[in-house]
Amino acid sequence: MTLPPALAAALDQMLEGVSRKDLAARADKISAGYRKGETSHGIASQADAAAYAVARMPATYAACAAVLARLGDVMPDFVPQSLLDVGAGTGAASWAARALWPGIAVTMLDRNPALRALARSLADAGLPDAEILAGDLGGEKPPAEMVIASYVLAELAQDQAGVAATDLWQSATMALVLVEPGTPQGFARIRAARAALIEAGAHVAAPCTHDKACPMVGEDWCHFSQRLPRSRDHMRLKGGHVPFEDERYSYVVATRNKIAHGARILAPPLESKPGLTFKLCDENGLRAQFVAARDKDAYRRVRKRGWGDLI
Repeated sequence: MTLPPALAAALDQMLEGVSRKDLAARADKISAGYRKGETSHGIASQADAAAYAVARMPATYAACAAVLARLGDVMPDFVPQSLLDVGAGTGAASWAARALWPGIAVTMLDRNPALRALARSLADAGLPDAEILAGDLGGEKPPAEMVIASYVLAELAQDQAGVAATDLWQSATMALVLVEPGTPQGFARIRAARAALIEAGAHVAAPCTHDKACPMVGEDWCHFSQRLPRSRDHMRLKGGHVPFEDERYSYVVATRNKIAHGARILAPPLESKPGLTFKLCDENGLRAQFVAARDKDAYRRVRKRGWGDLI
């Protein structure tokens, strides 16, 4: 899952002449702030925004692209004409949407002036028609066929996630996409948002294939993973020693019409000589399903299915 060439080139150009040591220090400070529960207010300058973009934009793009691809799987005829990217930050979600739907009209909304300026600079390289507005999650928002808020609910208290989701739902004429870190805390916000959206009359299109109560119990949580390559600068900022990373994320897609079907694979399949075992979630709850290798037709249908796919 790589960045679009125009975006990768714009990021490289942005870093010309920039001290990598200073960039790493700023990225560390921002990351430490988020771990303490701070918000994007800590990104106060263009240098801060650049550090944040290098450290987080590839992973945010990869997660959003994966989620939008799942939406495309369950709604192959859905070609949204307009997108509202709320809490857009660097604009990663907007880039992911334009890559999947080249004709989509993009509006980004963010309260942080440093991030808006960076998003504008990057958008000029590949999304020159994008409208970038100052605004807050709870403020007035223009309607769009698809609304996306990625890594935004994390800046709210967990008990506010449902209210924020139903507010976003009012602006979505067709679909609402929410993406959060694939942590227990991130999933808790997604779970609360999901419940509130169903109560508001929305239908869950993905990852769930039903509108019933979430069956997760105990310390288990619903999350997925997307592998992405690391650039040299990305590795330096993250202190990484391998040329890739795995972004864990949780998400929910809500739609006006009920379209979900099948069962979602919630973990990497367990492979053994006798066959494959899948951890599944569907309208009957959580279950394990074994597909024997000797059942050649059934095995052939599922052998390439992986974590996050439908079965």
